[in-house]
Amino acid sequence: MTTPEATMTATIPPQAPAGREDDTSRVAHALYWLSRNFERQPSLAEAAGHAGLSEHHFQRLFQRQVGLSPKKYVQFLTLERAKRLLAQSRSVLDAAYDAGLSGSGRLHDLFVNVEAMTPGEYRHRGRGLTIRYGAHPSPFGRCLILRTARGVCGLAFAAPERCGEALAELARGVEAAAFIEDPDATAGIAQRIFDAEAGGPGVGLHLRGTPFQIKVWRALLAVPSGCVTSYGDLACRIGMPGASRAVGTAVGSNPVAWIIPCHRVIRASGVLGEYRWGREHKLAMLSVETDGTDEPESSSA
Repeated sequence: MTTPEATMTATIPPQAPAGREDDTSRVAHALYWLSRNFERQPSLAEAAGHAGLSEHHFQRLFQRQVGLSPKKYVQFLTLERAKRLLAQSRSVLDAAYDAGLSGSGRLHDLFVNVEAMTPGEYRHRGRGLTIRYGAHPSPFGRCLILRTARGVCGLAFAAPERCGEALAELARGVEAAAFIEDPDATAGIAQRIFDAEAGGPGVGLHLRGTPFQIKVWRALLAVPSGCVTSYGDLACRIGMPGASRAVGTAVGSNPVAWIIPCHRVIRASGVLGEYRWGREHKLAMLSVETDGTDEPESSSA
């Protein structure tokens, strides 16, 4: 059986149309740059210059793809903002859990059906499974989606030149499966995940994980959009208050970015922490979920 590592060079999905991919890449690079320079509060002119665009074009492009202005994005990258968001979220999460997860997090749980791989599939590293995959545009850059006949088993964010690397990473643990490049099989999933108006059936997940990991991932589905939680709080909510480190490991190994919202977990200190698919993606997701759009600005980023 040919492994994804051996074939990833030959199976990198095709790029999106050049113009769209150029815009996506510019914003991705801008997110990365801002995440490393936000402490000195760069101006809109400086950020636009780094992206190689006029201030007006950069402002509109950033707003359209990220969902908020460059200035609002920079404001989000402050420790105090993260601390306030964490404190505000606790009461919302307490109410959701006290109500039996009947809030918006529960609605997301109902929309996303989680099915664990069987012990045999887990033990034999996916032997007998067929996994189809494809790359698609998303609000956060190019994404790679993997699915079996029973549901999505992987979702990663990766630039076109890194799709092979992302495929190999998502394939860890299921290397014995048959991998087939089939963007048509994943296009509908991408639309339902990222387009709120797309409608259609819910999204099934077919995940390889230990019982503990599955438990943590299910708990993450109860964290509503616009809220964050800490590793310690998440450990308490699954009834294991002393397991925050193990919870952090499980959160970091989540194979389906965005659908299971591991980006909503930050440190108790307010530090946002790292993210498996790039810290700039985590910042963009949290910014969009907690801020929405913003009024036009021209003087500063």
